Amino acid sequence: MKTIAWIVLLIGLGLTAMYVATGLQGGEVAWLNGWLVGPIVLVFIAPTLFTLSAKLGGSLAQLRGVLPSGFQGAPIGMGTVLSVTRTGLTVNDQPQLAIALRVDTADGRTFDATTRQIIDLTQLGTVQSGAMLPVRYLPDNSVTLAVDATQAELQAVVNQIQLAKGHITAKQLHIAEHGLDAAAVVLAMVPTGEIRGDRAVVDLTLRVTRADNTMFDLTQQKAIPPALVPRVQPGSVVQVKYLPHDESEVTIITALQQER
Repeated sequence: MKTIAWIVLLIGLGLTAMYVATGLQGGEVAWLNGWLVGPIVLVFIAPTLFTLSAKLGGSLAQLRGVLPSGFQGAPIGMGTVLSVTRTGLTVNDQPQLAIALRVDTADGRTFDATTRQIIDLTQLGTVQSGAMLPVRYLPDNSVTLAVDATQAELQAVVNQIQLAKGHITAKQLHIAEHGLDAAAVVLAMVPTGEIRGDRAVVDLTLRVTRADNTMFDLTQQKAIPPALVPRVQPGSVVQVKYLPHDESEVTIITALQQER
């Protein structure tokens, strides 16, 4: 597309030169000649093609998993999808979506933003209201999906966001970062009636299986978001982390360790 834009620009310059040369040879009427198409191409058509080229280039970069210019090295936040609409643009049959997000940052900030992204058809189901998507953001609060971020980077950001929001304690963060992986069976989940923000506080009883296949039970109080409640019903198996020298508390591992 950019090559076509440059060709059209050069043609426009040539036609404009002919238009000027022809106009200078006569009076006012002489300026109204067939070469008038030159200035039209130069002023209207060529800039439009360059704009489309830039947009298409950015869309193709997104499709290849490359960050748009300016976002390389930008800090990572986690965006909760508020709404999704199609823009009408498609690249290689993949639709461009306008994704409205509420972004949480590792330093405790929250802001709303919208990004336009080319999404693979097979991934459309993951981009829906309520879904959490990693983004890179700039000081002006513009964002793009963090398609380049590693799992370790995303996990670290999620941990810091949860700590900044008060959803986990420093001890729980330490367990999440340094604890051993284990599986646990939910023995009981009893609501306390307390609500913290949008989270229900429950007494959760777990039976944790250590790496050597021995087990230990513990009951601890946790503030559970609505999305996690179905996953911690009695009989459910959850992934946890624990410290071998202190089994008084565990962290529950969900997608990107969103909960503790």
